[in-house]
Amino acid sequence: MLNPGLARRLWIMLGWLLVLGVIYLSLHPNPQPASIHFGDKIGHFAAYAALMGWWHQIDRNAYRLALLFVLMGLTLEILQSFTGFRQADIFDMAANTVGVGIGWFIARFALGWSARRLES
Repeated sequence: MLNPGLARRLWIMLGWLLVLGVIYLSLHPNPQPASIHFGDKIGHFAAYAALMGWWHQIDRNAYRLALLFVLMGLTLEILQSFTGFRQADIFDMAANTVGVGIGWFIARFALGWSARRLES
C-alpha cells in the first residue's frame, strides 16, 4: 500500500500529464479529423471534463481550478490562431467550458469515490 504522501504526488503528477496532453493536442499543427459529426467538440468536452474531474478529486474546493481550466481552454483556442495551422473556434471554447462545468458537477455530486478514498 502506498503511503498517503506518495499517492497524492502520483495523483498530482498524472494530473499534470493530463494538462500537458491537452495543451499538446490543442496546439498540435495537424489534428486528426473527427470521424463522427461534432466529434471534435465531444473530444474538447471530454478532455476538459476529465481534467476537472481529476483535479477535483485532489482539491475538493476546486473553484479556482475550474476558472483556470476555463481560461486555459480559451487561451489555447486563441493561441491556435497564431500557429498558422489551426483557427480558434468559439464552439470549441464552449465545449471546453461546458466540459469543465460537467466535470466539476460529476466529481462533486455524482462520484461515490475520490482520490482520498483510494489512498486509504
